[in-house]
Amino acid sequence: MKSLCFSPRTASLSISRQSNSPSLSSTARRRFSQSEIEQAIDAAAAIIMKWDAETSAYAGVTSLFHENKREAMQFTKSVNELQDIMHLLVSDQDSGSEKFSQAQRLMQIAMKRLQKEFYQILSTNRADLDPESVSTRSSRTSTSMSDYDDDGLPDDEIRTAGDSITELEDVSSTAMSDLKLIADCMIASGYAKECIRVYKIIRKSIIDEGIYKLGIEKLSSSQVNKMDWDVLDLKIKNWLDAEKISLRTLFKGERILCDHVFSSSDSIKESCFAEISKEGATLLFGFAELVAKAKKSPMEKMFRVLDMYTAISEDWQEIETIFAFESVSAVRLQAINSLVRLSESVLSLLTDFESTIHKDSSKAMTPGSGLHRLTMYSMDYLTLLADYCNILTDIISDWPPPAKSSLPESFFNSPVSDDSPRPAISVRIAWLILVLLCKLDCKSKHYKDVSLSYLFLANNLQHVISRVRASNLMYLLGEEWITKHEAKVRQFAANYERLAWGQVFASLPENPMASMTGGKAKECFMKFTSSFEDAYSKQCSCVVPDLKLRDEIKASIGTKVVAVYREFYDMHKSKVGEESSEKLFVRFSPEDVGNYLSELFFATVSSGSSSTSSSTSSHHHRYMRSLLRA
Repeated sequence: MKSLCFSPRTASLSISRQSNSPSLSSTARRRFSQSEIEQAIDAAAAIIMKWDAETSAYAGVTSLFHENKREAMQFTKSVNELQDIMHLLVSDQDSGSEKFSQAQRLMQIAMKRLQKEFYQILSTNRADLDPESVSTRSSRTSTSMSDYDDDGLPDDEIRTAGDSITELEDVSSTAMSDLKLIADCMIASGYAKECIRVYKIIRKSIIDEGIYKLGIEKLSSSQVNKMDWDVLDLKIKNWLDAEKISLRTLFKGERILCDHVFSSSDSIKESCFAEISKEGATLLFGFAELVAKAKKSPMEKMFRVLDMYTAISEDWQEIETIFAFESVSAVRLQAINSLVRLSESVLSLLTDFESTIHKDSSKAMTPGSGLHRLTMYSMDYLTLLADYCNILTDIISDWPPPAKSSLPESFFNSPVSDDSPRPAISVRIAWLILVLLCKLDCKSKHYKDVSLSYLFLANNLQHVISRVRASNLMYLLGEEWITKHEAKVRQFAANYERLAWGQVFASLPENPMASMTGGKAKECFMKFTSSFEDAYSKQCSCVVPDLKLRDEIKASIGTKVVAVYREFYDMHKSKVGEESSEKLFVRFSPEDVGNYLSELFFATVSSGSSSTSSSTSSHHHRYMRSLLRA
């Protein structure tokens, strides 16, 4: 290190120094007599030798700065004056005199004492000079006592709490002031290296201990790859907390303390902070890069990666502020590299997610034409992704749009594939939903009954829309997207209704009030009974999980069946004949038909199997089966 000032051990000249003693200013030195120099050296010797641990047992067991603060101030003032005298003697080419040798010996004793005091203050005030205390000291000072009033504490407890905080602040402030005073004195006297060495040893141990307590450990890429996901997930959760704490307290507090203690020298405070914090900070941000590069398959990794990216990007301004020195540029570079790797991991995981949908080859039909596991899983995933829309916007802003060639041509005109300009995140999310809907369309073809395939599509698309409405996906896709897809749900539901219940509709005359013979009435009743029993037996196990869609489908079927059948029933029941004939031809009253229809679509799907959720529904199903066996 380049010498910053005159060192009495080498009899060299300082580069620059402003004396704190007006009696020894540059204009007064010419008039400073030999006797006055001798008096000044004797005065300095008196206080310096008093605190020489090698000649005084009292000085060996007592702290100067703790025991007598006024005398400590006088001690440093005498050292500064002694340094001025040595400069004066050198300028007068009297560096070989006895007076200079005496001053030099006194300076060495003084520096040894100050070095000891510096070490003691740093050691005994570890708790008061911990980074958290230092970083929050100013905010504590500005905290109003009204903060305690909010807790409803008694006045005496409020005063006690305030006194305790004030006492802590006083201890911390005093220690910081004493350290700065000693550092300024030692640096000005040419003993910067001794001062810096003590500071680095103690403060680096505090930073290293803090990093260790926060759970940040040195890991290799192979170690991270070998970890079970559950273990790594816990480490990531811990890292997310550690990153906030370390920036807001550990490194911030150390930077504040370092800047304060070594405010007299920019180069010293930079080198000190760099050596103390560089290793721990690089280790902290390096873990994020290891996670980003880890070959882990769980799709849950996406959200941990996004959390880590969010943490670093949100704290970037603080990172740049704390680690602004060129000597800690490696910390900033590591943070940037981690952000780049994390963003690359996000893009890779999005690609994997799309590939997972494409590759889903299960051919098992969902019971009751209900929700497919792929639909539920995918929408859970996408709604969570939407919570990170701001971060994702940054990450995928320059990502090329998806290639339409990966989907069937029939889907090119889908409501999500228009060419209107939209944010990249909206386009990507819309595309992923389109990929899902395309896959569901393929799966619907596994139903032998086409009506069930349409109900399957209606149910799953309705679930997609519901999840979009209830999440941030709504803001990414917009109301127009929802409106267009709701129209497709109605279209699927209408197709289901036409194919599943069309024979029932057709069994009733277009004009139920028109006059007809008894034989024709009997034939019509029998045709309706047969078609209704057949349709109900096929549809009674179907499920429509969405309440609104369920009510709409049932209302539509009821309007076309119950209302028409009631008119026909009231008009022509009497033409069937005697009671025995009535029971034979008229199996259902309008109320029976309405009850059966009202109990449709209540089956619930859980873990891939359907179950009945209503005891009343079970009763009607058993009754219907008994009719079919009759």
